Amino acid sequence: VQLQASGGGLVQAGGSLRLSCVASGSILRVNAMGWYRQAPGKQRELVAVRTTGTMITDDSTNYADSVKGRFTVSRDNAKNAVYLQMNSLKPEDTAVYYCAADANFMVITTRPVYWGQGTLVTVSS
Repeated sequence: VQLQASGGGLVQAGGSLRLSCVASGSILRVNAMGWYRQAPGKQRELVAVRTTGTMITDDSTNYADSVKGRFTVSRDNAKNAVYLQMNSLKPEDTAVYYCAADANFMVITTRPVYWGQGTLVTVSS
């Protein structure tokens, strides 16, 4: 499974950005996708993940407390894609954001198997 992320950039505090991630390869192995991030000097952390794929009918999601109400993770099964809409961005959201995928929703919340390259999000104050 290959994951291609895009959409990072520089934005002022209070602004919005939308990240995209498209999966290719062994798509049938993927039933959950989402986003992690790593800020300078910090460990990588979960941002938002959700169930995906045409075989999965529930809409399970998991968000970090710090982004609840501001970020939304959505999917487009036809495009094998997942998106992260980030609103009301804060300087502390500055990080490299990584797309992640796994066959299992519970596993993706702790140690996803598949990772994409990171995309940098910088929020200026």
